[in-house]
Amino acid sequence: MNKKHLIVIAGPTASGKTATAIKVAKAFDTVIISADSRQFYKELSIGTAAPTEEELSEVKHYFVHNLCIEQSYDVADYEQDVLFLLNELFKQHDVVVMTGGSGLFIDAVCNGLDMIPDISSETRNKVNEIYEKGGLVALQSEVEKVDPEYYKIVDRQNPRRLQRAIEVFLQTGKPYSTFRKNKHVDRDFNIIKTALLWDRDELIMRINRRVDCMMNLGLLDEVKSVYGKRHLNSLNTVGYKELFEYLDGKATLEQAVEQIKINTRQYAKRQMTWLRKNNDYQWFSIDEYDKMLDYIKEHLA
Repeated sequence: MNKKHLIVIAGPTASGKTATAIKVAKAFDTVIISADSRQFYKELSIGTAAPTEEELSEVKHYFVHNLCIEQSYDVADYEQDVLFLLNELFKQHDVVVMTGGSGLFIDAVCNGLDMIPDISSETRNKVNEIYEKGGLVALQSEVEKVDPEYYKIVDRQNPRRLQRAIEVFLQTGKPYSTFRKNKHVDRDFNIIKTALLWDRDELIMRINRRVDCMMNLGLLDEVKSVYGKRHLNSLNTVGYKELFEYLDGKATLEQAVEQIKINTRQYAKRQMTWLRKNNDYQWFSIDEYDKMLDYIKEHLA
């Protein structure tokens, strides 16, 4: 096998990506690169459903707990770092597995980043002002107005991604989504894309159970440990911001936990929308592991 291969295992949150990726990595005696932007941070384990110590010991993982929450890190950094790492890993492995729920980060590695124009400081300041005056709701409303296509798939709880879309529109007069349709960059490795498919109701039950499990594992204590840094963008994420509301006295614990479930279900829906727009993915149910493995083997050229 001379050609090098990147096997992508994608899917919505709570779909079983980690367990499946470990099985696939073991089958090819290889390693895993995480494409979950929330799992980068070493302070966040329970709320991000990061691989357990046992799972990390089964197969070598990269980009899990490699950053501190104070560190600034974006998709461009990730693309550069992963491509450099792959160059090294492919010296030892013909196959590497990538898994995670951050579609933008997967796309950056597989297709390259879009050619987004530089944003002037004047435009950036304008958008910052929108955020400062109206908060997340103002950003959401503006993106929905200027770029409804992107609004359908963007993480609406992530202010930086919303700001980026507004910045591009104000700078160019064109929706951000139009820049995301550029021809992809050809990589010097083969990419095999798979995704895990679930019945909607079953996935909802899995999400609800997982949130309850996170709470039992000590999510509230984990959130309390980073409460003093809740202003950081890395903490403006599902599972943490809802419990910050509880700690601020703005919601009961029961209300906060229920909101985590609601926001996680909405996030899963956006992940599915993102993945389904890409026809390169071959979908498998969690019970079709053997079928998935056969598909991967067939595409190892």
